Amino acid sequence: MKADTLIFPDNLKAEEELVKRAQQSMEAFGELYEVYYQRIFNYGLKRTANVQLALDITSITFLKALDQIKKYRWRDVPFAAWLYRIASNEINDHYRRQGGRRIASIEEIAELADTGGYADEINQAEEELSKHEEFLLLHKKLAELPPIYQEVISLKFFEKKKIREMVQILGKKEGTIKSLLHRGLEKLREKMQ
Repeated sequence: MKADTLIFPDNLKAEEELVKRAQQSMEAFGELYEVYYQRIFNYGLKRTANVQLALDITSITFLKALDQIKKYRWRDVPFAAWLYRIASNEINDHYRRQGGRRIASIEEIAELADTGGYADEINQAEEELSKHEEFLLLHKKLAELPPIYQEVISLKFFEKKKIREMVQILGKKEGTIKSLLHRGLEKLREKMQ
């Protein structure tokens, strides 16, 4: 099965089969990587507004997934939910260790393009960020919120996740997610004014 034909949640059975194969085969894990790399990278980029950090988070996410894939148990939940949870934890851990948040400027992102290796991804990310200067202001204000509000707002509006998908990713009840989303948006509105 080609990785590009596997898009969750449309084909959970095929995804389950690929996950089971990935528990035994590096090649199959590579297919999972191909399917989910861009999504996890974009999530990291939108949460951090820092290309290098998003690349690092994505790498760590997949390394941890690879390390723990044999222990992973299928529960009729898209595999992406597990990856998003790992990525969210890594982002939160990073900022806890750093003691705060730092937002990369467009100029810093442009400098990263000269480092090679990830030039296409960096250029694409730079274009996306420069098209939406308002995103940086929104991200700055979003970064001032507690991590749980950042997660629910990012998943809902940047990743276009439905409440039921957020329940799977965050491991919280539907009512809790809705409440966090409502309170987070209220706090964000206050900060944006």
